[in-house]
Amino acid sequence: MARKSRTKTTLFLLLISLIAFLAIIPVFAPLPSLSSSSHYSHSPRLRHHRKVVISNVTAKTRLFKIDDDKFWKDGEPFRIIGGDLHYFRVLPQYWEDRLVRAKAMGLNTIQTYVPWNLHEPQPGKLVFEGIADLLSFLQLCHKLDLLVMLRPGPYICGEWDLGGFPAWLLAIKPALKLRSSDPAYLQLVDNWWGILLPKVAPFLYNNGGPIIMVQSVNVENDVDLIDDHLQTPGMLQMFLLEEIENEFGSYGDDKAYLHHLVKLARRHLGDGIILYTTDGGSRGNLENGTIRGDAVFSAVDFTTGDDPWPIFKLQKEFNAPGKSPPLSSEFYTGWLTHWGEKNAKTDAGFTASALEKILARNGSAVLYMVHGGTNFGFYNGANTGVDESDYKPDITSYDYDAPITESGDVDNEKFNDCGLCCHLSLTESIIHNAYLKTLIANTSVDNSSRKFQSPEKFLRAAQVIGLYTAASLPSVPSDNGKTGYGRIQLQKTDSLFGLLDMINPADVIESENPLSMESVGQMFGFLLYVSEYTPKNDESILFIPEVHDGAQVFTLCHSGVSSTRPTHVGSIDRLSSKKLGLPNAKCASNISLFVLVENMGRVNYGPYIFDNKGILSSVYLDGRILHRWKMISIPFQNLNEVPKINPILQVAHSRSITVSTQTKLKDQSGNVSEVPAFFTGHFFIEDANQIHDTFISFSGWGKGIAVVNDFNIGRYWPSFGPQCNLYVPAPILRHGKNVLVILELESPNPELVIHSVDHPDFTCGSSKSSLHQL
Repeated sequence: MARKSRTKTTLFLLLISLIAFLAIIPVFAPLPSLSSSSHYSHSPRLRHHRKVVISNVTAKTRLFKIDDDKFWKDGEPFRIIGGDLHYFRVLPQYWEDRLVRAKAMGLNTIQTYVPWNLHEPQPGKLVFEGIADLLSFLQLCHKLDLLVMLRPGPYICGEWDLGGFPAWLLAIKPALKLRSSDPAYLQLVDNWWGILLPKVAPFLYNNGGPIIMVQSVNVENDVDLIDDHLQTPGMLQMFLLEEIENEFGSYGDDKAYLHHLVKLARRHLGDGIILYTTDGGSRGNLENGTIRGDAVFSAVDFTTGDDPWPIFKLQKEFNAPGKSPPLSSEFYTGWLTHWGEKNAKTDAGFTASALEKILARNGSAVLYMVHGGTNFGFYNGANTGVDESDYKPDITSYDYDAPITESGDVDNEKFNDCGLCCHLSLTESIIHNAYLKTLIANTSVDNSSRKFQSPEKFLRAAQVIGLYTAASLPSVPSDNGKTGYGRIQLQKTDSLFGLLDMINPADVIESENPLSMESVGQMFGFLLYVSEYTPKNDESILFIPEVHDGAQVFTLCHSGVSSTRPTHVGSIDRLSSKKLGLPNAKCASNISLFVLVENMGRVNYGPYIFDNKGILSSVYLDGRILHRWKMISIPFQNLNEVPKINPILQVAHSRSITVSTQTKLKDQSGNVSEVPAFFTGHFFIEDANQIHDTFISFSGWGKGIAVVNDFNIGRYWPSFGPQCNLYVPAPILRHGKNVLVILELESPNPELVIHSVDHPDFTCGSSKSSLHQL
């Protein structure tokens, strides 16, 4: 009892001291509110963020180097305390908001990938605007005095479609051998880096910019988070990879390829920049993925919780003497989540303890992620398990259980304590950390229920980062406002098949056998395959040996009573049985067969990364190959308001499908079926000052794609879970009328109602474990 009393007294005195000190410090200050002028521009791409300007400081006064097993910045020892924050997962209007939060947390460095497929979606078509405005993002980091570790690929992994490779690479014949010294592949890499690297060269540190290191290979590595410290059982089956190629060591050992990338990087960036690789902390991975000597610095990553120092000792063997500062270039703060799994959460105390083991001995670390963001549109990646059929697509949210949430929130106990530590001097931090340690020691954690929420995570992480950050930091911004705009009544505007008559026949691809999505130029979304067959008296058996990823099958008898409405007969996907019975139909004409294939995200890691989409085999009907196919592209990146104006689908390569103004929608009754259909609704924001972030709740709906004000906010699938609500950032919204269009694939809510709410929700679906099914 006496010991408990002394603990309470110590706690009280420390708390009083802290209160007195904090009374004169403005710890929290909101960022300037987003003006209406900064809201999402309703052009095909988000507009430029700002003009790029780089400092005129000469290289002689700016030098970042490695020596004596330390990083040195302008002649002073430097510790990297960084975090991954991907510009392509955050709207440009929010870049500064998220970066300021990361800086207020105590970070001095931002690490980001550069996805090739975002910047060159079609061969020779380059995009460096809007959410792809990398240069403005780098300039913003420079303005905020944040250093940058740049990861330009060409392979990035990152839970991003095809690991950042453009999907059109898969359409090239003969097939390219990606991530190798295949001459045809190398020529394309040379072309891409020949465009990208000269653009970023002015941003190198010795040129007055923020970039201190450039990853020359992203070298995949099997990183398994320890299952005991995850809320999601079975996570040992999951992988994460990455640099001068990301984590190449667990993928291959083509040293000629690695040397080619290094030579190419030096040609465009010069000898003054530090090139680095990242490999898993095993001898095998490092042997395969590193380049011996001092030309390239070899960093490591490893399972959170592994003893870092034996791995850092091994790291030294793969760097030149004196050139091996200990760096974990991916310190995992959370984990990714696939559809059908429980939302991944990590043990806060365990993570903070692992981070302290690195920082306490002058090691450096980059938090993966400090802010995850969102997989807007169709850019989410996927993983595989024991074989190619064990397919696991990522959810739309990339929250990652990171310190800064998907919507940018930091106003929680964890972040507040972290921000507090970052604002204190070393002595004051020691006092505060003593308080935290006492508090933690007297705080019980309910391990039985495994409720490791973010406040605990950063309460514990605070005492780690705060002790190793002495720089002047900005005030911690308050959270951006969230608003639920309430009930949104939808109307069925047309079925997917109702739009087929509006398609330009010139846009229909015909072939004897089905072609892949990539072969017909449809890189994302959906492709409709159409053929026909002669009916017979008994049931026919449809067999599609290989389809990526999911296929809905419909039939239509043109001489029947319902000759305009295809009938859903079943579904096939890459996990389930590939055979489907087609019901007996008394039809005087041939029966049309429709197979709608959905691309749910290309595999971004491992041996099955060559992930073509669509029907990838012959199609058999009663054992015979079915020929004469038509392929119709159904892209949904830009959906206009269907009920009020002509529905226009902006097709890849600027093709469009228009509906005649004379066309009358035949089904306005709200009748629902298993035929994919468009639904549209509106909500109004009466006051421009009330434009805030929101979330669209799809509770009671099946599966589909959602578009708000012509911006694709991603895939919803609450029937499978765990994600129930999609994040809608405020810059997408506008004063007055806001338009929501969804393509529902399976089962609409019978009341045709959705809701705009003010919070995320990851409790949907029937999955209570990470056991995977599609």
